Amino acid sequence: MTTLTHAPARRPAHTTTRLRVVLLCDIMDGAQQRFLEAYEQLRHQVAAVPGHVTDQLCQSIEDPSQWLITSEWESAQPFLAWVDSEAHRAMVKPLHGCVRDTRSLRFSVMRETSGSETFDSTQQPVLDGVVRHALTFTVKPGSEPEVARLLAGYSSPAARVDERTRLARTSLFMRGNRVVRSVEVEGDLGAALRHVAMQPEVRAVEEAINPYLEQDRDLTDPDSARAFFMRAALPAVHHTAADRVSGKVTRHALLYPVRPGCGAAVAALLARQDELAVREGGHPFAGSTVFQREDTVVRVVDLTADPESVPALALGVVGPRASGVLARLTELGGHDLRSPQGMARYAAGCAMALVTDRRAKGA
Repeated sequence: MTTLTHAPARRPAHTTTRLRVVLLCDIMDGAQQRFLEAYEQLRHQVAAVPGHVTDQLCQSIEDPSQWLITSEWESAQPFLAWVDSEAHRAMVKPLHGCVRDTRSLRFSVMRETSGSETFDSTQQPVLDGVVRHALTFTVKPGSEPEVARLLAGYSSPAARVDERTRLARTSLFMRGNRVVRSVEVEGDLGAALRHVAMQPEVRAVEEAINPYLEQDRDLTDPDSARAFFMRAALPAVHHTAADRVSGKVTRHALLYPVRPGCGAAVAALLARQDELAVREGGHPFAGSTVFQREDTVVRVVDLTADPESVPALALGVVGPRASGVLARLTELGGHDLRSPQGMARYAAGCAMALVTDRRAKGA
């Protein structure tokens, strides 16, 4: 078995520190009053969302059409749960007719000084310069082989987006009729997604799979496209990786059968266990990213060994009691996680099929 030589891992993106969200808005000419009225209604609705702390509305002193909305949240989890919900889509709909363009930025609060008191988070940021995100959607049962063929056959778009943004890697998986596409971007994620969406080869594939989708979409219609990308968003809530790896690394993904209401707990468990795997060392573990929205939890893991040979590590249950916790949070389907054999069968049942995994040159 190949082994992993490691140094202290990069700290995870999953955090319990506060979250600051910055939304830059370019308001249409003549729509300022409608924007203010829409915001006035929206801010009271957002204030009632669990986890929301405060928000501010600011106007540029140099360009009156430029506005800034900042909000603070107890942590990333309540914000991500809300921003990807149907309730959020309904709340922000009045803004669509007022705003020409928006850009959303999200930050963990690391330091804060107020008077003589200084807030100092023990959480350290991920410093590898890569933004990770995923999209997920379902296709009509029976169409899976054709969808997989179409998704595997497209030509990769140019990796370079602009002077500061570059596509690093795209990995696409399927399990049953669910598709998960994870992307790694160096630079601006929004710019990268817009760049990919405009490429003719990508648009052709997206049009080809449209008839097979369980939920209709029209990517040529801005409202339909916006609704699809918000509905399909599967944010990364945790990433960790070893600094040095020996052996050939292969990529795998698992879709966990989460019990209703347990998605955040499953994601947090997997985050802790992957950090433990890196700290312990001696494992064929190169890194992982946990994606979660509500009760959809997908873990993309990089290993230097066959996952069947390390079922606990592949499944993400390294600690002695972790398998019992996972058993309480997910549907076991008759599998017994107390034995290596049962764990291996359960992991195989969670495994997603790799459709394509493409890395940009030099990544």
